[in-house]
Amino acid sequence: MSSIGKLMKQAAKMQQQMEQIQAQLAARTVEATSGGGAVKVVAKCDGSIASIKIDPQALNPGDAQIVEDMILTAANQALSQAKEISNTEMGKATAGFNLPGMM
Repeated sequence: MSSIGKLMKQAAKMQQQMEQIQAQLAARTVEATSGGGAVKVVAKCDGSIASIKIDPQALNPGDAQIVEDMILTAANQALSQAKEISNTEMGKATAGFNLPGMM
């Protein structure tokens, strides 16, 4: 088989693996909390937020800025964890696939 044919076959296999991984990542979640557990954010490993839960006792009208900061912190932590998992899983699919002049 020519090197181009071999490369095309390897690329098709990698694309199939990446599609599988993306589907798995869309279903996989991570959880982060802030404010001692007052705010909990669940993120999907596809980069989206699945849910945000707030302890009702954290909802004092005078503390709106604090609650907003806790939500932001928990959301960023959850998305960071999700991105790390996504990068690791996608890296597994592309391991060993080197395009000349690209790396």
